[in-house]
Amino acid sequence: MRSLLPLAPLRETFLGEMLLSLPDNMYTLKKSLGQHFLTDENISRKIVESLPVSDGQQVLEVGPGAGAITKYLLQIPGIHFKAVELDTEKVTYLEKTYPAIQGKLINESILDTALPFEGPFRIIGNFPYNISTQIMFKVLEWRPQVDIVVGMFQKEVAQRIASPHGNKDYGILSVLLQAFYKIEYLFEVHENCFNPPPKVKSAVIRLTRLEQPADIASERKFFVLVKTAFGQRRKQLRNPLKTMFSKELLASDPIFSKRAEELTVADFAALSHKMI
Repeated sequence: MRSLLPLAPLRETFLGEMLLSLPDNMYTLKKSLGQHFLTDENISRKIVESLPVSDGQQVLEVGPGAGAITKYLLQIPGIHFKAVELDTEKVTYLEKTYPAIQGKLINESILDTALPFEGPFRIIGNFPYNISTQIMFKVLEWRPQVDIVVGMFQKEVAQRIASPHGNKDYGILSVLLQAFYKIEYLFEVHENCFNPPPKVKSAVIRLTRLEQPADIASERKFFVLVKTAFGQRRKQLRNPLKTMFSKELLASDPIFSKRAEELTVADFAALSHKMI
């Protein structure tokens, strides 16, 4: 997903993209990048207001697009701001439209971006929906430096991240993120708040890093355990996990008669210490 300033007329092109015209400028909406531009100013402000910042705070925006939330971030005094945007055309547009962003744009995919700051920083964005799950794995990679994330996702993905155990939406992403972050499901965003309206609903969530993360044996063991358990989520755990634990433990511990979605994050963490 990407952002858009309001009141931009549009027309279809023969390339299947949309031209969006603004005074003294023009850019295209690229379907290949899954671009749907946010046009609702109240929602833009609400997203920015959901990210707590203090003087000197380092902030990275992911996918600024045409600047729907960027323009509000640039108005926050005392923060050190950068934005990462893959679309070169949008980078050019942002630099022409918002002179204050000069020197603060990283023109590449967030998935390929090196750490943008030294020291701690926070992330905000109207995340590209087609790579939003991958962005969350990037957050986990950067976890030592990223303490808070505010992002807009496809509603189903937001629900999955925030889902408690015992819920059908609870899965790999739920467990891996909840092991390290507190998840808050903040608000939903109607499709009519975008231009063009997407075919899916959207929601904004906030991740706040836990002071005491889950007690896991190691990230490698924990990640493999969770992914394997949910790989056959309809089966009792003793089936998908049979190569990871002793036969004695598999037979004696009643937890292995449960399915993956029945286990809490703490359950998975405890199991990681018992793996062969």
